[in-house]
Amino acid sequence: MKFRLPSLLAAALAACAFQAGAQEVTLKVHHFWAPGAMPPTRILAPFCDKLAADSNNRIKCQIFPSMQLGGTPPQLIDQARDGVVDMVFTLPGYTAGRFPIMEVFELPFMTNSAEAGAKAAWAYYQKYGTKEFPGLKPLMLSVHDEGYVHTRDKQVKTLADLKGLKMRAPTRQTNKLLASLGATPVGLPLPAVADAITKGTIDGFLLPWEVIPSVKLQEMVKYHTETDPSRPSLYSALFVIAMNQARYDSLPADLKAVIDKNSGAALSANAGRIWDESQAVGRKPAMDRGNTFYTLPAAEVDQWIKASHPLYDEWVADMDKRGLPGKKMLQDARDLLDQNKK
Repeated sequence: MKFRLPSLLAAALAACAFQAGAQEVTLKVHHFWAPGAMPPTRILAPFCDKLAADSNNRIKCQIFPSMQLGGTPPQLIDQARDGVVDMVFTLPGYTAGRFPIMEVFELPFMTNSAEAGAKAAWAYYQKYGTKEFPGLKPLMLSVHDEGYVHTRDKQVKTLADLKGLKMRAPTRQTNKLLASLGATPVGLPLPAVADAITKGTIDGFLLPWEVIPSVKLQEMVKYHTETDPSRPSLYSALFVIAMNQARYDSLPADLKAVIDKNSGAALSANAGRIWDESQAVGRKPAMDRGNTFYTLPAAEVDQWIKASHPLYDEWVADMDKRGLPGKKMLQDARDLLDQNKK
């Protein structure tokens, strides 16, 4: 009997190890977009498909679009942190002031390449931003394609044209940008924009082309103001796919390895590329409808850049107050953007 005990114990341990190794998980994933919108269909769904393929279907995503599990878009980040869901796809900027370090990529006129922005954001997060996501494991960081001005009743051609317009923006920094340019900022998450423009609560909004057809906003405005391509775009917003850290920690090593392999720098860069590619597709419905387009000349864009310059100083001062090297951090962000340009 005493000779059999070690072998029985070894067999039992091996069986336990096999069961742990063969663990199957279903991840609840929550986001605010309509099911057919570009980011969930072209970024999130392929990511989940890859997790399933590389894990022999032991990792599965159960995706809930359009806030189907309740709450509001600004609450998504806490739903992931608190374990209400396992993963979210959202904007950190929906929770104003909570991610001030990563807000550097939401300062105005930083880049006109989503791919460069995504690569820079991931590298910058690893250097400066990891402490901003307690309880969370970011899997992707990306910015969207170029942000432009879209208005219902008035074409914006100069800085003066913005004065007094009630304009929607998604994040704290874009609200500050609008105020610096003379507009009246109105902070709204994407799902609330259509109702606000219909009711006249806002006169227009800042958005990239990619998202506009998914909520049919090209049918609710007539005028679109783009910026000279030789200059950085008006603004960008930062997106994150984030997983509950405890949920990730609970997985066996081989499933963690699958997630690690398919997330991070490569997933971020791919998301940025997809956002860049989506611009022309998102613009076409507004063109087909016969809406009016105007491109701000470079000299006019430079006036907008000059008017918004205090926002950089304010961000640097905020970092300095936190005991961080604000000026160096801003320069690092700009250097990373430059390094990652095609």
